[in-house]
Amino acid sequence: MADLGRPTSYLAIGEGVPVYVSDGRMFGELAHVLADEEKDIFDGLVVHAERHRFVDAPHAKGLFEKGVELDLTYEEAEQLPEPSENPASMGADPADGAESELTRKLRNAWDRISGRY
Repeated sequence: MADLGRPTSYLAIGEGVPVYVSDGRMFGELAHVLADEEKDIFDGLVVHAERHRFVDAPHAKGLFEKGVELDLTYEEAEQLPEPSENPASMGADPADGAESELTRKLRNAWDRISGRY
């Protein structure tokens, strides 16, 4: 893996930096950081790797000046959900009536990608 520089904050990492999986292979590029800056909560990442994929915050092993490390294998990363136009259909049980945490994060990701955020 390339030298990723010094550790940094989700507030300072730049879009477009490479994202690497646990074996050091490049998986994609950082498209967006998902966070509630007012509450100082890091929610996750949207990574572009052939398509947009949502990475939940606990899978971001390290954020650095020149890249991101995930704790996932390449195969696990390929299975990550893609934000969609209707993220409410992902991660929520329609009978439940409540929005799940994953659904909230995917909705936030979609809003950023679509320019509504």
